[in-house]
Amino acid sequence: MSPTSSVPSAVPSPRPSMMTALARGLRRRCPSCGEGSAFTGYLKVKPVCDHCGTELGAIRADDAPPYFTIVLVGHIIVPLMMIVEDIWSPSLLVHSLLWLPLTALMTLALLPSMKGLTLGLMTGIGIRGDESSRRQI
Repeated sequence: MSPTSSVPSAVPSPRPSMMTALARGLRRRCPSCGEGSAFTGYLKVKPVCDHCGTELGAIRADDAPPYFTIVLVGHIIVPLMMIVEDIWSPSLLVHSLLWLPLTALMTLALLPSMKGLTLGLMTGIGIRGDESSRRQI
């Protein structure tokens, strides 16, 4: 490690398997090594992994994490809403007081993990999210 850098100068590790990269990303760890944290804050991706030196900041997840989060939360909340309506038939006010905060909390709780999962997916596939990373088929 050089005195000016806090990132070890390691030989790049081989790309992990898809399932390994997804599991590591879901835990908000570096998809390449699984040791370093992938985030500096709630959703801010670290430029470089502290452990293996993988350039995480170059991976552009863009709109995929919010999309995956909305799909997941919607598939959980909507059936629960329908079950509660069918069994108890509460007023619209009760529905609003119950489901709006629950939806917001679930979305905020799942969004970082979905972003990590997206980073893992993109690492497992071998893309970064920009035009320079497209592979020739």
